[in-house]
Amino acid sequence: MTFQEYLDYFEQILASPQDYEPYGDEEYFNYTKLNWSRMNRWLKRFEPNDAIKSFISAITEHQHWIVITEPWCGDAAHSVAQLYQIVKNNPNIDFEIQLRDTAPFLIDDYLTDGGKSIPKLIIRNDVGHDKVIWGPRPQRLQDIFVHMKEDGKIFEEIKETMQKWYNDDKGEELQRELIEALS
Repeated sequence: MTFQEYLDYFEQILASPQDYEPYGDEEYFNYTKLNWSRMNRWLKRFEPNDAIKSFISAITEHQHWIVITEPWCGDAAHSVAQLYQIVKNNPNIDFEIQLRDTAPFLIDDYLTDGGKSIPKLIIRNDVGHDKVIWGPRPQRLQDIFVHMKEDGKIFEEIKETMQKWYNDDKGEELQRELIEALS
């Protein structure tokens, strides 16, 4: 689906959560409402830095960027909006959203430590070969996440730490990692 179709799907869930699994579950629905706010904040406030703007604008070969995500995903509320903002002005980049929990289940080919962690970005060249696989979050944050889990931290504490990290970082690490991966 296109990014706009993803936004429309997100809004449909918010309007009628009982019609979409697992959003009839109050906990999932509350995460989703929070993610909608976070994503829209990034869409309004996130401005790609000069380095990534220059780098992305210089891409002249066709690329297909596929983001595997779901509206309930907290990491996606930050990264997906930023990824879209980064590439939206380059006509050589197709930006597609695929849902993790819906066929064709592309996530099964891009597991993180055996799990279906999202968001996951796959950048393919013009003949469909993978150039870059990124996700589910910037590596610095992934390291923090892994260490906190290993230390037995409760999920609420992990979520709070991650949210603060995303707010403080403002997408800088994601942009740096993209430039490095595509260089």
